[in-house]
Amino acid sequence: MRVGLGYDVHKFAENRKLIIGGIDIPYERGLLGHSDADVLTHAIMDALLGALALGDIGKHFPDTDPEYKDISSIKLLEHVMKLINSKGYKVGNIDAIIIAQAPKMLPYMDNIREKLAETMGISIDQLSVKATTEEGLGFTGRKEGIASQAVCMLVPIQ
Repeated sequence: MRVGLGYDVHKFAENRKLIIGGIDIPYERGLLGHSDADVLTHAIMDALLGALALGDIGKHFPDTDPEYKDISSIKLLEHVMKLINSKGYKVGNIDAIIIAQAPKMLPYMDNIREKLAETMGISIDQLSVKATTEEGLGFTGRKEGIASQAVCMLVPIQ
């Protein structure tokens, strides 16, 4: 069994879509990043890579590489899953949290979980995604951006 922890943060930007967990969330601003800036998927990928000491997403998908400009993070997650499986592991479970004052994530949570579980080839009961605010405190509380954390457990493929 291997355990990994992931964290990511992106600031809001004008004229960008807000993509969380592969789902387009209607909101007045999106997140700034080289890829689609999907903060939740990035945290999950970092947790998966970290569990096997494979570095982070910046190592695998550098923001200096034009190949990854505006790429869907779901495509990157597919690559990470192939890498994890090639090392002889599969997902046991993932627990993740989205930290955002706005927008409210609850209406999109089922779609987010379905999209991520399908992409990773796991059942939805292996994936917990929650959302919280920071009660107006910090950069997320001031609606300057969104953060996400994830922890995963990987188990050997039998």
